[in-house]
Amino acid sequence: MALQTELRKQGDYLFKNRSHLPIIFLITGLCVFIYGKMGGQTMINALSTEYYRFICLGICLLGLAIRVLTVGHTPKNTSGRNTCQGQVASQINTTGMYSLLRHPLYLGNFFMWLGVAMLTENLWFAVSFIFLYGLYYERIMYAEEAFLVEKFGSAYLEWAGRTPAFLPNPKNYRKPKYPFCIVKVLKKEKNGLAAIFLLFWIFDLAGNSALSKHLVIVYDFWFYAAASTCVIYLLLKVIKKKNLLRERN
Repeated sequence: MALQTELRKQGDYLFKNRSHLPIIFLITGLCVFIYGKMGGQTMINALSTEYYRFICLGICLLGLAIRVLTVGHTPKNTSGRNTCQGQVASQINTTGMYSLLRHPLYLGNFFMWLGVAMLTENLWFAVSFIFLYGLYYERIMYAEEAFLVEKFGSAYLEWAGRTPAFLPNPKNYRKPKYPFCIVKVLKKEKNGLAAIFLLFWIFDLAGNSALSKHLVIVYDFWFYAAASTCVIYLLLKVIKKKNLLRERN
């Protein structure tokens, strides 16, 4: 099989499973974190842990903000979380976040997962994450762009020629073509905030339990933030199921 075909095949597979495969990363990160706590091998001291967590949270929220700004200004059938049906695109997005880089959603994902990787308090795990993330999404981006070239041809190649793939170029910024749609964000990104705080609470639970050698549930900020955002997620899911969230475009 030609390398080009193999990369496309791998990219399509990873694209369809990109919502499930990160679970492996999460489980590994938790194991590293718990092992470090039990052995006292973390890169920060206990007094700085809470401040460090808020730094990690800020990085995650930065990633979520990038996704919100991207999704909020896009038309239907683009920039979604579609997995089972494979690649979907009714038109090329070239304004707003897409004028800065070709894959803003994956940049958002990077910061969201980087914040979680840093929660392990293990420098080598965080560095390994950055390396593996590059390999992982390189193939997804390859497959996605191959699909878009086949569908849109020279129009896509012209835009791609002046727009960087992953590192934003502020000089290229163009005002979004579509107005910001909060309904679209609530429909497509409703699980993002809940997922972030739930993961932070899981790490908090795992860390406290590892230090105490038994299950310890602390009713602190992370517990209440996880609980409240999960309730909001469930409410939005019910509202969406009843078809009460309708997009303007």
